[in-house]
Amino acid sequence: MFTGIVEDIGKVINITNSQIQIETCLDDIKTGDSIAVNGVCLTVTEIFEKIISFDYSPTTSDITNISLLKKNSLVNLERALTLQTRLGGHIVSGHIDTSTKIIDIKKTDRFYFFSFAANEIIKKYIVLKGFIAIDGISLTVAENNERYFSVTMIPETFNKTIFHLRNFGDIVNVEIDVFAKYVEKLFGKQNEKKEITVNLLKENGFI
Repeated sequence: MFTGIVEDIGKVINITNSQIQIETCLDDIKTGDSIAVNGVCLTVTEIFEKIISFDYSPTTSDITNISLLKKNSLVNLERALTLQTRLGGHIVSGHIDTSTKIIDIKKTDRFYFFSFAANEIIKKYIVLKGFIAIDGISLTVAENNERYFSVTMIPETFNKTIFHLRNFGDIVNVEIDVFAKYVEKLFGKQNEKKEITVNLLKENGFI
């Protein structure tokens, strides 16, 4: 499990269709540990000095942006949380639900506004003010409709993640808040014709 608070920007040293090696300044890592790479939970298979290696499956390649990485690409990294970790973001599993495209980037004063295309998976679960993880970053939904959703990024997040390098049209990984899935599981049948909204969550004690 992760918090969605990026700890380091790593650099891809080598990548094939099933393995990736990343250079990082993070320490206290051992073989078998879970690391979120652009939000994708991967298991450390080998460590050599500051280079960590991972295997990734065809499924991971198909539904995430891992397959788009190349040598010298930069990635967001986060080590798995511990019982002593401060939960500064939200509960993130590292299991990517879908990927989508950046369709707009704006800056107002010191803040950055990113908009992303909304596919059927995203539209099904996303709610205004709800949590979402984009490339492993814990963010809050600032706007959403049938075509897109938007988030606001503070300068600290923008500058200390790969989003300061992101451009219009880039593909990002999306993990829906796991509680949205639990709500669907618990209340889906008795609320088949109801949309999961902020009011529905409040009525049933989730927020």
